[in-house]
Amino acid sequence: MSRTELIMATAVVLFIAFALGWFAHWMIHRFTRISKTDLNELERMAQELHEAEETRDQAITYLQQREAELTNQLSQTEAELAATMDGLREARHETEELRKQLNGLNHY
Repeated sequence: MSRTELIMATAVVLFIAFALGWFAHWMIHRFTRISKTDLNELERMAQELHEAEETRDQAITYLQQREAELTNQLSQTEAELAATMDGLREARHETEELRKQLNGLNHY
């Protein structure tokens, strides 16, 4: 094989490698490109997701505030109940004492 044939064979091999690389790049680009409608759809979905996350955060904040209010109200109600029960206990005790005094007066 002469020098010229070697150069020509090398040139053909390099050209074929170049052509295969270019074809592979074109195929990958062709199958992976995103159309404008797909891009617009993705943008719309991202915006809707962002709005849904904001709504969820607002709902969580509202529920936390409402839970704090209800917990506070429950604590106040429990304190009022305890005070009422103490008052009722005292009233029953006082009533028992008055009955005992009345029964003592009726026996005389």
